[in-house]
Amino acid sequence: MSAQTLSLLPTAVAGARRFLPGIMLCTVIAITAAFVSEHYGGPKFLYALLIGIAFHFLSDNDKCIPGIELSAKKLVRVGVALLGARIAVSDVTDLGLAGVGALVGAVVLTIGFGLLMARLLGLPSMLGLLSGGATGICGISAAMAISATLPQTKENEHYTLLTAIGVATLSTAAMILYPLVVSATGMSVGEAGMFLGGSIHDVAQVVGAGFMISPSVADAATLAKMFRVAMLVPVVLVLALAFRAESASTQSSGKKAPLLPFFLVAFAVLVAINSMGWIPESAVAVSSEVSRWCLVISIAALGVKTSFEKLAALGWKPIALLSSETLFIAFYMVSIVFLTRVISG
Repeated sequence: MSAQTLSLLPTAVAGARRFLPGIMLCTVIAITAAFVSEHYGGPKFLYALLIGIAFHFLSDNDKCIPGIELSAKKLVRVGVALLGARIAVSDVTDLGLAGVGALVGAVVLTIGFGLLMARLLGLPSMLGLLSGGATGICGISAAMAISATLPQTKENEHYTLLTAIGVATLSTAAMILYPLVVSATGMSVGEAGMFLGGSIHDVAQVVGAGFMISPSVADAATLAKMFRVAMLVPVVLVLALAFRAESASTQSSGKKAPLLPFFLVAFAVLVAINSMGWIPESAVAVSSEVSRWCLVISIAALGVKTSFEKLAALGWKPIALLSSETLFIAFYMVSIVFLTRVISG
């Protein structure tokens, strides 16, 4: 090791230590949320959010700020990128053309509905975009991925947190209630999988709802859900290009944003590699676990940065927005199931 390299080590160590207190805070919150979730039930994301908000008083601490900011803005990109290792192109062919069309419609129409409802309720379009994307694609992971492409403002951070809280709560309610809808309507395994996987927000709740009925329904629902997760790529790509063009039009000089976010490129590369069968199942499991922890730590950091007072100031309208989007995608998927049943029968 050269003398020049050795001389740089103290600087690097000092830089790493600057982030350590905030990262450790968010990591401890994430571990606590995971413990509560595993022992008492409920979504760990929601616990991480609420516990993080309880530590809001540390958001102004000079020692914690750098690590909190790093956890909130950088770790989420690592977590979303690693989601690509769970998806393969073969999943699309297993769904069939009709299934793919129905799920693409669910994502696109829900985002459009979110933007429309935001306008009708007098809410910012950014909140409609975030909530519609989270409801239509894959819950909190989608909210965090979309948020990473938006202008990094305090308002957008509040909208992201509000969307995450609402999606986590509504997704848990859907996990409990939607199996009752499946039983009441007499859906087949394939129909139940399409409905649950196409309408419930988060992957964990989709799996949970499916297993409440049967393992075969859980498999079918997970397949439909993973296709929705794969929709992150085109949606985030379109948004990244749109906001890049907007930024370029308002800034005639300065450093330009990259054409594609690195985390999106990494996501797509991992999907391609996994589709070729080059990623062992053990590596996929490790990648999924690391991704989950990155997202939990990141959402904990976002919680630390936001207070209940600021959330309450947003009023009842965001709740109405998220609830209406949840009902919209549920009714859409039920309509698809019954339309398919009529056509085939």
